Amino acid sequence: MKRDIIKIDEELCDGCGLCIPNCHEGALQIIDEKARLISDLMCDGLGDCIGHCPKGAITIEQREAEPYDEIAVIIKPENLIKKEENMVEESTCSGGCPGSMPVDFNINIEQMNKAALPKTEQQTSQSASELRHWPVQMHLINPATSYFKNSDLLLAADCVAFSMGDFHQNYLKGKTLIIACPKLDSGIETYIAKIISLIDDAKINTITVMMMEVPCCSGLLQIVKTATSQAKRKVPVKAMIIGIKGEVISEEWI
Repeated sequence: MKRDIIKIDEELCDGCGLCIPNCHEGALQIIDEKARLISDLMCDGLGDCIGHCPKGAITIEQREAEPYDEIAVIIKPENLIKKEENMVEESTCSGGCPGSMPVDFNINIEQMNKAALPKTEQQTSQSASELRHWPVQMHLINPATSYFKNSDLLLAADCVAFSMGDFHQNYLKGKTLIIACPKLDSGIETYIAKIISLIDDAKINTITVMMMEVPCCSGLLQIVKTATSQAKRKVPVKAMIIGIKGEVISEEWI
């Protein structure tokens, strides 16, 4: 099919890499000191990367290309990327964007913080981060990443952690984390597909959904309900509503 897709002028490209973190789909990599599109399937053709190229090397063209389908990519990762012959086997960036490279924090975060910081009267266990992995934004996570397997998932609205002073110690501890905003984020169908994959493939144990009290935030729970209704497995889901001052307004298993 003919569709809009990015085009990179190799003569103009100096390999600065500024376009990489601004491609949210991870479709770009620096290969042989040039920015390259690693798969038509991963490029949505919107061109978010264009304004970040100081050389004007990236444009949009219309040509024959595989249709962009992020849901298909998530469900069948083996269909994802077939690299061109001129692309090296290894790259310094996983998935194109340095910020989306999966990292499993397989060390004791509390011990690390204690080793790095001198102990003071103000330092408590609540000052330690309980984050176990990276990335955490829903668009960037890969459901097939090993740290999600058999985990208890916390799906939190973007604002929750900023509202709650005890978020890490009392709610994130021992869980894997994903954050999202049902009002501002696009690609909700992709979110549903990822949660289905986490349930059926990663076999997560439970899902805790933490939402702010504002009405638009309830869409996060609706995403989970849609995903659980379509998944083959059944998992317990807890819904929590957080006040704008950080208090827990309600908490129930649904």
